[in-house]
Amino acid sequence: MSLAAGRRLGPYEIIAPLGAGGMGEVYRARDSRLERDVALKVLPAELSGDPEALSRFEREAKAVAALSHPNILAIFDFGRHDGVAFAVMELLDGETLRSRLAAGSLPLRKVLDYAGQILLGLAAAHDASIVHRDLKPENVFVTGDGRIKILDFGLARQSIPGLAGDDTRSPTVARSTEPGTVMGTVGYMSPEQVRGHSADSRSDIFSFGAVLYEMLTGRRAFQRDTGAETMTAILKEDPPEPADSGARIPPGIDRILQHCLEKSPPERFQSARDAAFDLQSLSGAMAAPESKARAAARPRARIAAGGLALLLLGSAAAYRLGRASAPEGSPTFRQLTFRRGMVRGARFSADGQTIVYAAGWEGNPIAAFSVRPGSPDSSALELPSADILAISPSGQLALQLGKRFIEPYVSSGTLAEAHLAGGEAPLERVQAVQWADWSPDGKRLAIVRDAGGSNRLESPLGSVLYTTAGWIGNPRFSPSGDAIAFLDHWGRFGDLGSVVVVSMTGKVQRLSDGWMSLQGLAWWPDGREIWFTGTKAGGNRALYAVNRSGRLRLVFRQTGSLTLDDVSPREEVLLADEDLRLGIVSRTFGQSADRDLSWLDFSALRAISSDGKRILFDEASEGGGDSGAIFVRPTDGSPPMRLGSGVGMSLSPDGRSVIAGTPNDSKVLRLLPVGAGEPRPLATEAFDVNWANWFPDGRRILVSGGEAGHGARLYVQNVDGGALRAISPEGVHLVPYANLISPDGQWIPAIGPDGAVWLFPAEAGSPRRIPGLAPDELPCGWNSDGRVLFVYKPGDLPAHVDRLDVETGARTPWKELMPSDPTGVGFIRAPHFTHDGESYAYSYARILSRLYLVKGLR
Repeated sequence: MSLAAGRRLGPYEIIAPLGAGGMGEVYRARDSRLERDVALKVLPAELSGDPEALSRFEREAKAVAALSHPNILAIFDFGRHDGVAFAVMELLDGETLRSRLAAGSLPLRKVLDYAGQILLGLAAAHDASIVHRDLKPENVFVTGDGRIKILDFGLARQSIPGLAGDDTRSPTVARSTEPGTVMGTVGYMSPEQVRGHSADSRSDIFSFGAVLYEMLTGRRAFQRDTGAETMTAILKEDPPEPADSGARIPPGIDRILQHCLEKSPPERFQSARDAAFDLQSLSGAMAAPESKARAAARPRARIAAGGLALLLLGSAAAYRLGRASAPEGSPTFRQLTFRRGMVRGARFSADGQTIVYAAGWEGNPIAAFSVRPGSPDSSALELPSADILAISPSGQLALQLGKRFIEPYVSSGTLAEAHLAGGEAPLERVQAVQWADWSPDGKRLAIVRDAGGSNRLESPLGSVLYTTAGWIGNPRFSPSGDAIAFLDHWGRFGDLGSVVVVSMTGKVQRLSDGWMSLQGLAWWPDGREIWFTGTKAGGNRALYAVNRSGRLRLVFRQTGSLTLDDVSPREEVLLADEDLRLGIVSRTFGQSADRDLSWLDFSALRAISSDGKRILFDEASEGGGDSGAIFVRPTDGSPPMRLGSGVGMSLSPDGRSVIAGTPNDSKVLRLLPVGAGEPRPLATEAFDVNWANWFPDGRRILVSGGEAGHGARLYVQNVDGGALRAISPEGVHLVPYANLISPDGQWIPAIGPDGAVWLFPAEAGSPRRIPGLAPDELPCGWNSDGRVLFVYKPGDLPAHVDRLDVETGARTPWKELMPSDPTGVGFIRAPHFTHDGESYAYSYARILSRLYLVKGLR
């Protein structure tokens, strides 16, 4: 079936053909609803006319759409129009791996990079109980920026009459996954597929081995004159020795290859993650040393690029390999912490030998420790529970005491000083401080705190250098003391942002923008570069450097997420290898125990329905892909339904619509239907939106945001359009992640310019205090008659929720919330309740981290 340009299939207008194959024709098309170009695959007639096959395909497409992984082709939609069945996918720019292999084998650097990405995509699919069953070079796409996308999850299901010779089109055989039916692609099938047995994740690992062999050698692992002979070879023969093709494969990689291609599934890698682990842990030793002349000529960023440096995997085997086998010039890694828990900041002392850090191990409170490289043990410091903010040249510690989270990424506490040598209690200096750093001479401090409705950087204390309606993180003095670098986060509720430098006279330079996640910053000792950890897609931060002119370069990347803590004058680096996950816990009416409703890797709860039967959440890290993914999920544990991309903010009172943030545009909100319907943009004029909530009447929306150069405030807008109407002064923020409009729509608990929570009227009137609310407490919900607020104290673990009478201030304890495994849990976000208090849900953040001392990064 050929479709002419201009023909419409539902909201999609055909622009031009892109290609054709056994699974149908692919077109470039225009999505008129979201005004973007997409790839539209028209399914073959035999599939469109088979209701059972079409139903199965639709189920599989929905499951794949829910993955939203950066290494898996995103499926946006599935539909039928005028008898034509089609799938709508993201439009890619690049070429298939088959095209890349047309010229022969790939360089080892590329093989390791591509193989690692393929395994990550497979691991994500397998975690969701999805097996590809037809992995081959045609189904692996390489984008223009080097990202791997696995294609045709759930799509490669075609019956081919006969078994003709295996050609470059890699024919696919059979269409059923039932035992006794052959399914897969000749030359890439696993032995169990050839025998007609059911295929599980280990079958994909065998197919991956065949693809890996081809990338390394430029030849197919199993190729004979006919399909039947090829299948016999898969069952009974090993691939030709790589040396026969002239390929020189390092022994470690060859062992991994052979382990993937074992005939018996129990003898293979048992998971794609295991294969990725072994591949990455060997990659540092696989790179041949470069000549000195070539090393001097290349960009410095390439030392760690492409997966050739030893990765921070935290295993004793990988650590020993890095020390004993890494080529000269490669970075080396020494693991400093070994207990299960979370490291929250580390600094070199003035001698460059002692490292001080704060950590919470095995679910215990945060404590301060010191460690010296070469010693396996950390020593506890005689200090109260505190975060380490900075160390002066004289050994004076800047501490944050009484830490409490006022927003998910922003904590506040009392700034105190103590000497590393101990002997005296910490001296409290300033309250409500979020960050601090010592100047190079140790004579003055830079601090970050809220004041006047804005977040501001001060140095010396009281002298404002920079303000923002968002939040400032990781301020660090330059080695010369003439400037401060920091991370400028535009929204209060996330860690998107920019790398900024401000001089001591207030001159601002924005060095690098557009980061999806930014955490950790330090100056290189010569002051020419600022190093930081960030990512522009997903949640796995890598190590970057930017100079004072804005020239950016990649220093080091790994498969997990990194946070930079410090750089010493001797050019040694402290890096935390982090596993950050956001999960969801729920309990609804009639349940006797909590249920974990976490989905991918960063499940951020946004709302619970009025009847407690559904939750709204989104995925904003790796699982959410480049633009995030919004879901609605039943609280009975059934799989979620993906609504679209972006950030979910609020579920309408009738449960039919969701307010969503627009990816990469903080000035536009959207209304997404839950079920049938069309998304609709909701313009919010010329300011950045922080958050939005539905009013109980379902006709109005409460918006929190601010114009450039002004503090945030509250606005009301009708769902049907119209101008925004301000209802608060500047400097007023919504309580993060909580829908707190009273049941009658009259009162809104919000954080005022003084940092306290007030009840602001939705119409005329004056704000009023909430009697009995402690300064470090936040409200998180109302009861049915609007007389009681649920309140809790952010940062407390477990989270203690009380019922507070808004007229009298009387309170009664209600719930204590904590995941069953407390290790690494650093924060519980605002819980969501039904008005009757019978159902609730909350998100929790868990960070499990290991601290490393790294030498040799440049």
